[in-house]
Amino acid sequence: MEFTVNKTDLVRELSLSQGVVEKKTTIPSLSNVLIEAHGDRIELTATDLELGIRSSCAAKVKSQGSVCVPAKKLLDYVRLLDDGDVAVKALENHWIQITYKRSRTKLVGMSRESFPVLPQFPAKGAADIPAGVFGGMIARTIFAISSEESRYTLNGALLVVKPGALGMVATDGHRLSQFEKSDVGGTAEVRALIPRKAMGEIQKLVAEADPESAIHFAKNESHLFFRIGDRLLVSQQLSGQFPNYEAVIPKDNTRHVTVERNEITAAVQRVSQFADDRTRAIRMNLKPGQVTLSASSSELGESEETIEAPYQGEEINVGFNAQYLLDFLRAPGSGQVTFELKDEQSAGLVRPTEETNEKYRYIVMPMRI
Repeated sequence: MEFTVNKTDLVRELSLSQGVVEKKTTIPSLSNVLIEAHGDRIELTATDLELGIRSSCAAKVKSQGSVCVPAKKLLDYVRLLDDGDVAVKALENHWIQITYKRSRTKLVGMSRESFPVLPQFPAKGAADIPAGVFGGMIARTIFAISSEESRYTLNGALLVVKPGALGMVATDGHRLSQFEKSDVGGTAEVRALIPRKAMGEIQKLVAEADPESAIHFAKNESHLFFRIGDRLLVSQQLSGQFPNYEAVIPKDNTRHVTVERNEITAAVQRVSQFADDRTRAIRMNLKPGQVTLSASSSELGESEETIEAPYQGEEINVGFNAQYLLDFLRAPGSGQVTFELKDEQSAGLVRPTEETNEKYRYIVMPMRI
Protein backbone atom coordinates (compact mmCIF):
# COMPACT_ATOMS: atom_id res chain seq x y z
CA MET A 1 0.00 0.00 0.00
CA GLU A 2 1.30 3.43 -0.95
CA PHE A 3 -0.48 6.76 -1.33
CA THR A 4 -0.10 10.53 -1.03
CA VAL A 5 -2.72 12.58 0.78
CA ASN A 6 -3.23 16.21 1.79
CA LYS A 7 -2.28 16.69 5.44
CA THR A 8 -5.36 18.80 6.23
CA ASP A 9 -7.72 16.17 4.75
CA LEU A 10 -6.01 13.36 6.68
CA VAL A 11 -6.14 15.25 9.99
CA ARG A 12 -9.82 16.06 9.50
CA GLU A 13 -10.80 12.42 8.95
CA LEU A 14 -8.49 11.07 11.64
CA SER A 15 -9.99 13.52 14.14
CA LEU A 16 -13.43 11.95 13.62
CA SER A 17 -12.08 8.58 14.79
CA GLN A 18 -10.80 9.86 18.14
CA GLY A 19 -14.17 9.73 19.89
CA VAL A 20 -14.62 6.12 18.84
CA VAL A 21 -11.27 4.40 19.32
CA GLU A 22 -10.59 2.85 22.72
CA LYS A 23 -7.82 4.67 24.62
CA LYS A 24 -7.36 1.88 27.18
CA THR A 25 -8.23 -1.59 25.99
CA THR A 26 -7.13 -5.18 26.31
CA ILE A 27 -7.84 -5.62 22.58
CA PRO A 28 -5.01 -3.78 20.76
CA SER A 29 -6.86 -3.45 17.46
CA LEU A 30 -9.53 -1.23 19.07
CA SER A 31 -7.00 1.57 19.61
CA ASN A 32 -6.10 1.42 15.92
CA VAL A 33 -7.54 2.94 12.78
CA LEU A 34 -7.84 0.80 9.67
CA ILE A 35 -6.55 2.59 6.55
CA GLU A 36 -7.54 1.17 3.17
CA ALA A 37 -6.29 2.64 -0.11
CA HIS A 38 -8.01 1.96 -3.42
CA GLY A 39 -9.02 3.89 -6.52
CA ASP A 40 -8.45 7.57 -5.83
CA ARG A 41 -9.37 7.57 -2.13
CA ILE A 42 -8.36 6.24 1.27
CA GLU A 43 -10.91 4.90 3.74
CA LEU A 44 -10.45 5.15 7.51
CA THR A 45 -12.35 2.92 9.93
CA ALA A 46 -12.36 2.92 13.74
CA THR A 47 -14.50 1.00 16.25
CA ASP A 48 -14.81 0.12 19.93
CA LEU A 49 -17.21 -2.76 19.07
CA GLU A 50 -20.20 -0.72 20.28
CA LEU A 51 -19.65 2.24 17.95
CA GLY A 52 -17.86 2.42 14.62
CA ILE A 53 -17.10 5.12 12.08
CA ARG A 54 -15.92 4.95 8.49
CA SER A 55 -14.86 8.00 6.50
CA SER A 56 -12.76 8.73 3.42
CA CYS A 57 -10.86 11.44 1.58
CA ALA A 58 -9.21 11.93 -1.80
CA ALA A 59 -5.69 10.57 -2.28
CA LYS A 60 -3.20 9.68 -5.01
CA VAL A 61 -3.03 5.92 -4.63
CA LYS A 62 0.15 4.38 -6.08
CA SER A 63 -0.63 0.86 -4.86
CA GLN A 64 -3.73 -0.32 -3.02
CA GLY A 65 -3.76 -2.16 0.25
CA SER A 66 -4.57 -1.77 3.93
CA VAL A 67 -2.95 -1.50 7.34
CA CYS A 68 -3.92 -0.83 10.98
CA VAL A 69 -2.03 1.86 12.89
CA PRO A 70 -2.47 3.48 16.34
CA ALA A 71 -5.11 6.16 15.77
CA LYS A 72 -4.04 8.68 18.41
CA LYS A 73 -0.31 8.49 17.70
CA LEU A 74 -0.85 8.88 13.95
CA LEU A 75 -3.08 11.93 14.46
CA ASP A 76 -0.75 13.49 17.06
CA TYR A 77 2.19 13.20 14.64
CA VAL A 78 0.51 14.25 11.38
CA ARG A 79 -1.15 17.22 13.09
CA LEU A 80 2.32 18.66 13.83
CA LEU A 81 3.31 18.70 10.14
CA ASP A 82 2.99 21.83 8.05
CA ASP A 83 0.28 21.97 5.38
CA GLY A 84 1.08 20.00 2.25
CA ASP A 85 1.07 16.45 0.88
CA VAL A 86 2.05 13.50 3.06
CA ALA A 87 3.29 10.22 1.58
CA VAL A 88 2.37 6.98 3.36
CA LYS A 89 3.80 3.58 2.48
CA ALA A 90 3.26 0.15 4.04
CA LEU A 91 6.45 -1.72 4.97
CA GLU A 92 7.13 -5.26 6.14
CA ASN A 93 5.69 -6.50 9.43
CA HIS A 94 2.77 -4.06 9.11
CA TRP A 95 4.85 -0.97 9.76
CA ILE A 96 4.13 2.22 7.82
CA GLN A 97 6.48 4.93 6.66
CA ILE A 98 5.32 8.57 6.67
CA THR A 99 7.33 10.92 4.46
CA TYR A 100 6.91 14.70 4.50
CA LYS A 101 9.55 16.87 2.81
CA ARG A 102 12.78 15.97 4.65
CA SER A 103 11.01 14.14 7.46
CA ARG A 104 10.66 10.36 7.47
CA THR A 105 8.92 8.51 10.28
CA LYS A 106 8.08 4.85 10.80
CA LEU A 107 5.09 3.75 12.85
CA VAL A 108 4.37 0.26 14.16
CA GLY A 109 1.10 -1.15 12.82
CA MET A 110 -0.71 -4.47 12.77
CA SER A 111 -2.46 -6.77 10.34
CA ARG A 112 -5.95 -5.84 9.16
CA GLU A 113 -7.05 -9.44 9.85
CA SER A 114 -7.20 -8.59 13.54
CA PHE A 115 -9.46 -5.58 12.95
CA PRO A 116 -13.23 -6.03 13.53
CA VAL A 117 -15.54 -5.83 10.52
CA LEU A 118 -18.24 -3.15 10.59
CA PRO A 119 -21.79 -4.26 9.69
CA GLN A 120 -22.98 -3.25 6.22
CA PHE A 121 -25.54 -0.49 5.69
CA PRO A 122 -28.95 -2.19 5.17
CA ALA A 123 -30.34 -2.29 1.66
CA LYS A 124 -33.47 -0.47 2.79
CA GLY A 125 -33.20 2.75 4.78
CA ALA A 126 -35.78 3.96 7.27
CA ALA A 127 -35.57 7.69 6.61
CA ASP A 128 -33.61 10.61 5.19
CA ILE A 129 -33.35 13.26 7.90
CA PRO A 130 -31.96 16.79 7.30
CA ALA A 131 -28.66 17.04 9.17
CA GLY A 132 -29.63 20.34 10.78
CA VAL A 133 -32.89 18.86 12.08
CA PHE A 134 -31.14 15.81 13.52
CA GLY A 135 -28.50 17.95 15.21
CA GLY A 136 -31.20 20.19 16.70
CA MET A 137 -33.10 17.19 18.07
CA ILE A 138 -29.98 15.89 19.79
CA ALA A 139 -29.07 19.29 21.24
CA ARG A 140 -32.53 19.57 22.81
CA THR A 141 -32.54 16.12 24.43
CA ILE A 142 -29.02 14.74 25.06
CA PHE A 143 -28.65 16.53 28.42
CA ALA A 144 -31.67 14.66 29.85
CA ILE A 145 -30.11 11.20 29.30
CA SER A 146 -29.37 9.26 32.47
CA SER A 147 -25.72 8.75 33.43
CA GLU A 148 -26.55 5.82 35.73
CA GLU A 149 -25.30 2.64 34.06
CA SER A 150 -27.85 0.58 35.98
CA ARG A 151 -30.67 2.37 34.12
CA TYR A 152 -29.65 0.82 30.81
CA THR A 153 -32.65 1.82 28.70
CA LEU A 154 -32.28 5.44 29.86
CA ASN A 155 -28.62 5.65 28.74
CA GLY A 156 -29.77 6.93 25.36
CA ALA A 157 -32.59 8.73 23.60
CA LEU A 158 -35.60 7.29 21.81
CA LEU A 159 -35.78 8.25 18.14
CA VAL A 160 -39.29 8.05 16.68
CA VAL A 161 -39.63 8.20 12.90
CA LYS A 162 -43.20 8.48 11.63
CA PRO A 163 -44.75 9.39 8.30
CA GLY A 164 -44.66 13.18 8.30
CA ALA A 165 -42.96 13.62 11.69
CA LEU A 166 -39.76 13.01 13.65
CA GLY A 167 -39.39 12.86 17.40
CA MET A 168 -36.72 12.34 20.05
CA VAL A 169 -37.19 11.77 23.79
CA ALA A 170 -34.74 11.41 26.68
CA THR A 171 -35.23 11.08 30.43
CA ASP A 172 -33.22 10.31 33.55
CA GLY A 173 -36.25 9.85 35.80
CA HIS A 174 -36.01 13.39 37.22
CA ARG A 175 -36.70 15.30 34.00
CA LEU A 176 -37.82 14.49 30.48
CA SER A 177 -37.09 16.27 27.23
CA GLN A 178 -39.27 15.66 24.16
CA PHE A 179 -38.86 17.28 20.75
CA GLU A 180 -41.01 16.64 17.69
CA LYS A 181 -40.90 18.19 14.23
CA SER A 182 -43.56 17.78 11.56
CA ASP A 183 -43.14 18.05 7.77
CA VAL A 184 -40.25 15.58 7.87
CA GLY A 185 -40.18 11.85 8.54
CA GLY A 186 -40.06 8.42 7.00
CA THR A 187 -42.40 6.16 5.12
CA ALA A 188 -43.23 3.99 8.13
CA GLU A 189 -43.04 4.21 11.92
CA VAL A 190 -39.66 3.19 13.32
CA ARG A 191 -38.39 3.44 16.90
CA ALA A 192 -34.78 3.13 17.96
CA LEU A 193 -32.84 3.69 21.20
CA ILE A 194 -29.66 5.62 20.37
CA PRO A 195 -26.81 5.44 22.94
CA ARG A 196 -25.53 8.76 24.27
CA LYS A 197 -22.03 8.22 22.88
CA ALA A 198 -23.42 7.71 19.38
CA MET A 199 -25.45 10.91 19.70
CA GLY A 200 -22.31 12.84 20.59
CA GLU A 201 -20.51 11.52 17.51
CA ILE A 202 -23.49 12.34 15.29
CA GLN A 203 -23.29 15.92 16.55
CA LYS A 204 -19.66 16.08 15.38
CA LEU A 205 -20.60 14.81 11.92
CA VAL A 206 -23.51 17.23 11.68
CA ALA A 207 -21.27 20.15 12.68
CA GLU A 208 -19.16 19.56 9.56
CA ALA A 209 -22.07 18.87 7.21
CA ASP A 210 -24.39 21.18 5.29
CA PRO A 211 -27.51 21.60 7.50
CA GLU A 212 -29.66 20.83 4.45
CA SER A 213 -27.78 17.63 3.59
CA ALA A 214 -29.46 14.34 4.45
CA ILE A 215 -28.58 11.82 7.12
CA HIS A 216 -29.55 8.42 5.74
CA PHE A 217 -30.80 6.48 8.76
CA ALA A 218 -31.42 2.74 8.82
CA LYS A 219 -31.41 -0.11 11.33
CA ASN A 220 -31.30 -3.87 11.58
CA GLU A 221 -31.98 -6.10 14.56
CA SER A 222 -28.94 -4.96 16.55
CA HIS A 223 -27.37 -1.91 14.88
CA LEU A 224 -28.23 1.64 13.87
CA PHE A 225 -26.71 3.26 10.79
CA PHE A 226 -26.22 6.97 10.09
CA ARG A 227 -24.66 7.93 6.75
CA ILE A 228 -23.74 11.54 5.96
CA GLY A 229 -22.06 11.91 2.58
CA ASP A 230 -18.95 9.68 2.58
CA ARG A 231 -19.10 9.12 6.34
CA LEU A 232 -20.87 6.25 8.07
CA LEU A 233 -21.53 5.88 11.80
CA VAL A 234 -22.61 2.44 13.05
CA SER A 235 -23.89 1.99 16.60
CA GLN A 236 -25.29 -0.87 18.60
CA GLN A 237 -28.81 0.04 19.56
CA LEU A 238 -29.89 -0.13 23.17
CA SER A 239 -32.28 -2.95 23.94
CA GLY A 240 -35.18 -2.85 26.35
CA GLN A 241 -38.43 -0.94 26.78
CA PHE A 242 -38.29 2.84 26.92
CA PRO A 243 -40.76 4.31 29.46
CA ASN A 244 -44.21 5.41 28.33
CA TYR A 245 -43.18 9.06 28.18
CA GLU A 246 -46.55 10.34 26.99
CA ALA A 247 -48.12 9.25 30.29
CA VAL A 248 -45.90 11.59 32.35
CA ILE A 249 -46.49 14.76 30.31
CA PRO A 250 -48.73 16.99 32.50
CA LYS A 251 -52.18 17.65 31.06
CA ASP A 252 -53.76 19.80 33.81
CA ASN A 253 -51.11 22.38 34.74
CA THR A 254 -53.33 25.45 34.92
CA ARG A 255 -50.85 28.06 36.19
CA HIS A 256 -49.04 29.52 33.16
CA VAL A 257 -46.41 32.26 33.09
CA THR A 258 -44.44 33.53 30.10
CA VAL A 259 -40.98 35.14 30.41
CA GLU A 260 -38.14 36.19 28.12
CA ARG A 261 -35.68 33.32 27.72
CA ASN A 262 -32.56 35.48 28.03
CA GLU A 263 -33.87 37.30 31.09
CA ILE A 264 -34.77 34.22 33.10
CA THR A 265 -31.62 32.38 31.99
CA ALA A 266 -29.45 35.17 33.37
CA ALA A 267 -31.50 35.31 36.59
CA VAL A 268 -31.25 31.55 37.19
CA GLN A 269 -27.50 31.66 36.56
CA ARG A 270 -26.98 34.43 39.11
CA VAL A 271 -29.33 33.11 41.81
CA SER A 272 -28.02 29.54 41.51
CA GLN A 273 -24.57 30.75 42.61
CA PHE A 274 -26.03 30.71 46.12
CA ALA A 275 -27.79 27.35 45.87
CA ASP A 276 -26.67 24.35 47.87
CA ASP A 277 -23.81 22.67 45.98
CA ARG A 278 -25.33 19.23 46.44
CA THR A 279 -28.98 19.84 45.53
CA ARG A 280 -28.62 22.90 43.24
CA ALA A 281 -32.16 23.81 44.39
CA ILE A 282 -33.69 27.23 43.77
CA ARG A 283 -37.17 28.49 44.62
CA MET A 284 -39.59 29.88 42.05
CA ASN A 285 -42.39 32.05 43.42
CA LEU A 286 -45.26 33.16 41.21
CA LYS A 287 -47.42 36.13 42.18
CA PRO A 288 -49.68 38.31 40.04
CA GLY A 289 -47.40 40.32 37.74
CA GLN A 290 -44.08 38.76 38.76
CA VAL A 291 -41.82 35.73 39.04
CA THR A 292 -39.28 35.67 41.87
CA LEU A 293 -36.27 33.35 41.92
CA SER A 294 -34.31 32.81 45.14
CA ALA A 295 -31.69 30.58 46.69
CA SER A 296 -29.89 30.50 50.02
CA SER A 297 -27.06 28.61 51.66
CA SER A 298 -25.74 28.86 55.20
CA GLU A 299 -22.21 28.66 53.82
CA LEU A 300 -22.57 31.04 50.85
CA GLY A 301 -25.36 33.52 51.54
CA GLU A 302 -28.56 34.23 49.65
CA SER A 303 -29.84 35.83 46.44
CA GLU A 304 -33.22 36.86 45.06
CA GLU A 305 -34.32 38.28 41.70
CA THR A 306 -37.77 39.39 40.54
CA ILE A 307 -38.89 39.42 36.91
CA GLU A 308 -42.00 41.23 35.72
CA ALA A 309 -44.37 38.77 34.03
CA PRO A 310 -48.05 38.74 32.96
CA TYR A 311 -49.11 36.18 35.58
CA GLN A 312 -52.63 36.47 37.01
CA GLY A 313 -53.05 33.18 38.89
CA GLU A 314 -52.81 32.26 42.56
CA GLU A 315 -49.48 32.47 44.36
CA ILE A 316 -47.36 29.33 44.18
CA ASN A 317 -43.91 28.35 45.50
CA VAL A 318 -42.05 25.51 43.83
CA GLY A 319 -38.46 24.30 43.97
CA PHE A 320 -36.41 23.18 40.97
CA ASN A 321 -32.88 21.98 40.28
CA ALA A 322 -31.23 25.07 38.76
CA GLN A 323 -29.00 23.02 36.46
CA TYR A 324 -32.01 21.21 35.03
CA LEU A 325 -33.63 24.56 34.17
CA LEU A 326 -30.42 25.89 32.61
CA ASP A 327 -30.04 22.78 30.43
CA PHE A 328 -33.37 23.59 28.81
CA LEU A 329 -32.87 27.35 28.67
CA ARG A 330 -29.47 26.96 26.98
CA ALA A 331 -30.76 24.53 24.36
CA PRO A 332 -31.25 25.98 20.83
CA GLY A 333 -34.08 28.49 20.79
CA SER A 334 -34.92 32.15 21.25
CA GLY A 335 -37.79 34.41 22.27
CA GLN A 336 -40.07 33.60 25.17
CA VAL A 337 -40.60 30.44 27.24
CA THR A 338 -43.71 29.42 29.14
CA PHE A 339 -43.75 27.65 32.51
CA GLU A 340 -46.84 25.55 33.17
CA LEU A 341 -47.32 24.55 36.83
CA LYS A 342 -50.01 22.84 38.91
CA ASP A 343 -48.82 22.85 42.53
CA GLU A 344 -45.71 22.43 44.67
CA GLN A 345 -45.65 18.62 44.38
CA SER A 346 -46.42 18.14 40.67
CA ALA A 347 -44.07 18.13 37.69
CA GLY A 348 -43.61 21.42 35.89
CA LEU A 349 -43.64 21.78 32.12
CA VAL A 350 -41.52 24.30 30.22
CA ARG A 351 -41.84 24.99 26.49
CA PRO A 352 -41.08 27.66 23.89
CA THR A 353 -44.02 30.07 23.81
CA GLU A 354 -44.12 30.39 20.03
CA GLU A 355 -44.40 27.10 18.15
CA THR A 356 -44.85 26.35 14.45
CA ASN A 357 -44.05 22.90 13.10
CA GLU A 358 -41.82 22.14 16.12
CA LYS A 359 -43.08 20.92 19.48
CA TYR A 360 -40.67 20.99 22.42
CA ARG A 361 -41.69 19.86 25.90
CA TYR A 362 -39.45 19.76 28.97
CA ILE A 363 -40.85 18.18 32.14
CA VAL A 364 -39.05 18.72 35.47
CA MET A 365 -39.86 17.15 38.82
CA PRO A 366 -40.08 19.64 41.72
CA MET A 367 -37.80 19.65 44.75
CA ARG A 368 -38.51 20.21 48.43
CA ILE A 369 -36.92 23.39 49.75
